[in-house]
Amino acid sequence: MITQKSIQEIMDVAKVEDIVSDFVNLKRRGVNLLGLCPFHNEKTPSFIVSPAKNIYKCFGCGKGGDPVRFLMEHENYSYPEALRSLAARYGIEIEETVTSKESVEERKAIDDLFALNQYAYEYFIDQMSNTDMGKSIGLGYFKERGFREETIQKWGLGYAPNQKNHFSLGAIQDGYKDEQLKKVGLSTQYGSDFFRGRVMFPIRNLSGKIIGFGGRILSKEAKAAKYLNSPDSEVYNKSKVLYGAHFARTAIRKTDECIMVEGYTDTLALHQAGIENVVAPCGTSLTAGQIRVIKRYTPNITFLFDGDAAGKKAAMRGLDMVLEEDMNVRLVLLPEGEDPDSLVLKLGATKFEEFITRNKKDFILFKTEQLMEDTKDDPTRKADMIKDIISSIAKIPDPIKRSVFVKECAARTHTGESLLFDAINKLVAQAIRKEKEKKKVENLPAPMPGDESAAPMDSGAEDFPPFPGEGEKEKLPGDEFQEKDIVRLLIEAGTVVMVEEEKITVAQFILNNIEELLEDFDSKDYAGIVKECLDNFNEGLILESRYFMSHPDKKVRDIALELLASPFDYSPNWEEKHGLTLQTQKAPEENFINDTLSSVNRFKLKKVIRLLKKNQDKLKETADNTQVMKIIKVQQRLTEMKKELASFFGSVIIK
Repeated sequence: MITQKSIQEIMDVAKVEDIVSDFVNLKRRGVNLLGLCPFHNEKTPSFIVSPAKNIYKCFGCGKGGDPVRFLMEHENYSYPEALRSLAARYGIEIEETVTSKESVEERKAIDDLFALNQYAYEYFIDQMSNTDMGKSIGLGYFKERGFREETIQKWGLGYAPNQKNHFSLGAIQDGYKDEQLKKVGLSTQYGSDFFRGRVMFPIRNLSGKIIGFGGRILSKEAKAAKYLNSPDSEVYNKSKVLYGAHFARTAIRKTDECIMVEGYTDTLALHQAGIENVVAPCGTSLTAGQIRVIKRYTPNITFLFDGDAAGKKAAMRGLDMVLEEDMNVRLVLLPEGEDPDSLVLKLGATKFEEFITRNKKDFILFKTEQLMEDTKDDPTRKADMIKDIISSIAKIPDPIKRSVFVKECAARTHTGESLLFDAINKLVAQAIRKEKEKKKVENLPAPMPGDESAAPMDSGAEDFPPFPGEGEKEKLPGDEFQEKDIVRLLIEAGTVVMVEEEKITVAQFILNNIEELLEDFDSKDYAGIVKECLDNFNEGLILESRYFMSHPDKKVRDIALELLASPFDYSPNWEEKHGLTLQTQKAPEENFINDTLSSVNRFKLKKVIRLLKKNQDKLKETADNTQVMKIIKVQQRLTEMKKELASFFGSVIIK
């Protein structure tokens, strides 16, 4: 088990914006950062990162937490694994104590699979670098394709010898188990090597770990597949992985564009030429999961396809899926007989990029041109072609984009806009009905904010969905709203000093003022958090927000996240652009002292009003004169307290 000292050291240095930005394209919005949620499919960004609070929160699916929680959710790490990953990133040496046998075994099982893939990675490199067959066949192939030594080393290219079980036997001798080899697809069910006589392309996850392999055969065997890829495993899901994404993500974010090619060597050739915003599917047709990986970094994607019939067919096949993800799509058909690999070698990087820029076409122009070639002057086939195009337009979630493309389609096909609008409305309505029926059957909840479904459109104005967090205000029973605000201040600002001379903190002020009212809380959850703060305070501890964010009780973590995260910011533009400063109070992040005074007094006022009512009820039910006098005295004192508290808020009459 990792010691509390090491955990504290890790949390002191780990920055949520550093971790999240490795996987999500974040843009500044006020004091926070905004991006598309990596945990669910959304069209409008509702994922917020707060560097000041060191947390992330999606106001669509609800996921959120600190840097450790992000790695646990995104990379499927256990808590210790996430801590170790952060420690390695920031160069922190971890102290550990003895942990349970079960947790050790569970962690070791996954670690062993990653280690086995790393072992295979080093084996394939060694075979290509240090064996005669590897040098002549494997290295010879890569050199012949024009790949330089630095490219081969950077990408870890290798060679699998054409031997039945050379790798498998060696791995077992070095301590790996046959079951593990089969799990990651390095051995067949019969114990033979899965990859034989192939040049090897290691596949990495976004963190850079080896999770699988692609292998290209070099012999002329008719029955063998040209490319062979690792099967899905506990560490590899090919439908969510893109070849080269680990090396390409920075360039994709920088250029605000992703170039999609078809294969491993195309990716390598373009990266070697300095065009680094390039990825490829890992031996599969393009999937929605892979598209969403790209969308985290940019909404713009350009497909490069071979100019032959197969390339054109492939371009059409994946188009609708990308449109459904609300991506901005451009397509480029290369000259017939060329692929990105051969063309970049022929033209050089600069002229290749010029060619791409010059030949990019949006999907309407591309699809119209390709389908018009097939329809010629046949009216029936032209009608079918138009239906094909509008079926693609109907898949675009953004109604404004749909409207623009309808107008473009009408102009290019010489068809009336109103006819196209009517046809698309029908398709969109059908899609909505099907989605509702599907959700009804599956008993799924309604779509989260930020995942607005496509709506029927016309040539007029459209209604836009509310921003995540807008809508009906939260309604809490009794005095829970005041209790919630008290807990918010304890979690968010407990360590803030209110009275500098006496070093009185926000937590100390709140707890001293409400301790005797703890039993009057309406919410057991909020009362439990306040009591935990009080118990720690009595032991001389003031709890920080990260204590609650990593609390062992999930309910406490969820409450802390909800109270710390907000979809709204105080915009600096008023001051920076317009010279207007906040006159009536300090900025929100500097206003905890006034906020605390107000919240505590409002909380006490609500409780005093409640006690007044209880006493009034007792007075009506009591016949004993002595008891009546006692209740009246208490009532008078409560009435004085109510007036004092009312004066704080400037109230004249309080009912």
